[in-house]
Amino acid sequence: MPNVDEVTVVIVPFPAHGHLNQLLHFSLLLSTRSGLTVHFASTASHNRQAKLRLQGWPLSSLSSIHFHDLPLPSIPSPPPNPHSPYSFPTHLQPLFDSTDLIRSPLSSLLLSLSASFRRLVVIHDHLISLDCFEAAAIPNAESYTFCGPSAAFLCEVEQLMKQGNGLEELASPEFIRFIERRRRDVITSSGFIINTCREMESKFIDILALQGDFLGKPIFAIGPLNPVPMHNNTNISRDECLEWLDGHPPSSVVYVSFGTMSTISDEQAEQLASGLRRSGHRFLWVLRDADRADIFSFESTSRQLPTGFEKAVEGVGKVVRGWVPQLDVLAHQATGGFMSHCGWNSCMEAVSCGVPVMAWPMHSDQPANARLLAEGLKVGVLVRGWDRRREVVAAERVEEVVRMVMEGEEGRSMREKAREMGEAVRAARKDGGSSKEALDVLVAHWKR
Repeated sequence: MPNVDEVTVVIVPFPAHGHLNQLLHFSLLLSTRSGLTVHFASTASHNRQAKLRLQGWPLSSLSSIHFHDLPLPSIPSPPPNPHSPYSFPTHLQPLFDSTDLIRSPLSSLLLSLSASFRRLVVIHDHLISLDCFEAAAIPNAESYTFCGPSAAFLCEVEQLMKQGNGLEELASPEFIRFIERRRRDVITSSGFIINTCREMESKFIDILALQGDFLGKPIFAIGPLNPVPMHNNTNISRDECLEWLDGHPPSSVVYVSFGTMSTISDEQAEQLASGLRRSGHRFLWVLRDADRADIFSFESTSRQLPTGFEKAVEGVGKVVRGWVPQLDVLAHQATGGFMSHCGWNSCMEAVSCGVPVMAWPMHSDQPANARLLAEGLKVGVLVRGWDRRREVVAAERVEEVVRMVMEGEEGRSMREKAREMGEAVRAARKDGGSSKEALDVLVAHWKR
């Protein structure tokens, strides 16, 4: 007999770290609400990946979520190609395509859960097809589309589609075809959930509400989804990069990371190394290749830097070749600037921590995100314009941008704007804040 007091929420993420990360944070946030039972449905390896890279929450919090391992056949896991004509991670396309294979087991899971609860709420990543759910026509269920990118990028995509222009400059042809297939899936969504807030993107949220699939549907802007403030992680062993940051003054270190889906060429790595050294500023540089489909077999890179570089910068700079807890790094008092690819997770984490960004977009939503931070919010600076994306950024430009953010009046103004925006974004999640109110309305609707 269905539980008349509870609503069960099933989260279905897309199997790439940035997507897993956002929806795991959202799952944990929902699990703190009474009357909700939260389920997280992905493949076994990606459930494990999401748990392994948990940030900002104690490990014990994972026990509040029911994880479901959806079966997936073995798929190719080729290495990334730093010399590809596309900066986009084309090596992950077999993984992306394989998400079609989870439809049947997902449908079975949803049917089973719907029989045990008064209401079933399905929240699926916008890149996951839910046609199996629609076909089942579960009477006590409703679905919501989770949009991981910024509202600014979603508006840009809608505009490009209206103009008949494609996304050829932002992604690979294979991924564009994948997106087009997803857009053709007829999903009767009850609304859209976005990891953003009105304090950052009010204009774009309002524009989006009048566009395409969003027209006439409620949009719930509930970000940032990453925890603010950070939860106590005393039961997690501290990463060595945080111990290294402990030894440096407040706001003195430039954090350099291009995320889990980007790989730079050897030539670019050499120019970046030279520019960081010439700037004279402290830095923590995560130099790793993009994730493969199987992150557990291929976690780091043996990428070589100019001979003697790491010894020459010892004490001032640190190079890390594996994954690091980025949220902890950005929240550390020693971090004063962030050189980033501008994936939306990185943007939201940097802004919520009040850290200015040196924006270096590479593909997908990143150019739109970079413009939002640098030109819209004034909390960052573009390392290079998107029109010069195929050029190697010279050491001189790297040095110039680092000095611009970390020194002088222009840098002081940028850092102050970042601090103010961080306070506003964190307030959005508190009582009376725009994101807290949006989530309250959404949960109340589920419990009706």
